[in-house]
Amino acid sequence: MQVKRNIAIEKWGDIRTILELQARWDRIRIANLYDALDGMGYPNQCLDLSIKPLFPKRHLAGVAVTVRGSRDPRTPEEIKRKGGEINYFEILKESVFPGAVVVVETGGEPYTGKFGEMTSWALKQRGAKGIVIDGYIRDYLGLEVIPDYTVCARGTSPVESSRRWRINAVNVTIAMPGTLTSQVRVDPGDWIVGGPDGVIVVPKDIAMEALERAEEIERREQGMREDLLRGVSFDDAYRKWGRA
Repeated sequence: MQVKRNIAIEKWGDIRTILELQARWDRIRIANLYDALDGMGYPNQCLDLSIKPLFPKRHLAGVAVTVRGSRDPRTPEEIKRKGGEINYFEILKESVFPGAVVVVETGGEPYTGKFGEMTSWALKQRGAKGIVIDGYIRDYLGLEVIPDYTVCARGTSPVESSRRWRINAVNVTIAMPGTLTSQVRVDPGDWIVGGPDGVIVVPKDIAMEALERAEEIERREQGMREDLLRGVSFDDAYRKWGRA
């Protein structure tokens, strides 16, 4: 697939590098990533805990392509006069690449399903690993069967977003609701990692250190897990591996 260079991949150089890193991130559990970031002085990177994978036990990791949207205040007559209007969804599709995660700031519109089965297929065909939405999405049954594509949202809604909500910008800095802080900044090129425990944003400038720390935590935790399964006492395993 030919992918134009854009702001979301400038930090990482090329798609091959992104996919190699994505495979490593995909093995990181969310709680272990939180511990790594907490130890680095970044405790506030967890999104609001209501934003989670729509389907149980799914995992998501990829580079952020950001979307900012808002309520659509236009009247039906204004919508009909679309001459020259920017098609932001087409811009979004052109911005997506293998290993990307689309992250959507909804602007507070509370009811509609932003994106859905068919728009998700469009993003998937461009290489997206999934989507994270501060709000709702549509088409639960259709989304469930899209292969290797993880949806993180507050839930689903049948309400059509057209004429009620629209995209205003792509690949700009956005603010998503946080858990320990009111907002979490997301820049194009940040790493997004999600799982059953929640969704975490890893700023691109500290991503490699965070990944290496998280991998070390994973190594020690797996060692302790294997010892416990062999019957080693918790106290002895903890002294050896230091995970609890």
